[in-house]
Amino acid sequence: MAQEWDIKPRSAACMACENEFDDGDICHSALVPGEEGYRRADFCDNCWQHGAGGMSPFSTWRGRFVRPSPPPEEPLKKENAESLLRRLMEDEQTSRNVIYILAVMLERKKVLVEKDVKPGDDGSSLRVYEHRTTGESFLITDPHLLLDQLEAVQQEVIEMLGGPAETAAVEEQDVPGRTESESRDQPQSHV
Repeated sequence: MAQEWDIKPRSAACMACENEFDDGDICHSALVPGEEGYRRADFCDNCWQHGAGGMSPFSTWRGRFVRPSPPPEEPLKKENAESLLRRLMEDEQTSRNVIYILAVMLERKKVLVEKDVKPGDDGSSLRVYEHRTTGESFLITDPHLLLDQLEAVQQEVIEMLGGPAETAAVEEQDVPGRTESESRDQPQSHV
């Protein structure tokens, strides 16, 4: 299942006063539902405190603005977990399980930061992630994988990334929603 939302990355300026953010400024972000899906609105601390965010957002969070630096050019372009996640989110046929495992991998690597969790209509959870560098928002469905499903999905992700088939992609204790006893009873493997 592909992500149906095209959410813009963090803005460089406040939506209300239009002043540009400086490095280190506190900014407030909100995902607001609309006719064409969710849209992101970013506000400076002053405008937020004075009610500029007085809408009915799906999710809100506060953070510090960091002006992204341009990524260095790679001599050879290769598929990594982030580029694979971006590509698969556009594909209608991609499994929610694969997308979720990639998001967890990127969260572990501190590329994505979870900002909120909302219950989905089908009993799943919708996790709101923000890209630490670019400020882009990602809505990822958590399909609540069972332990017996996890290894097969991990293997699928590893193969998509071109890794060896016998290693696991995500340490099982790092999958959200798992109890400590479930993690302790399963063999651990590393990326």
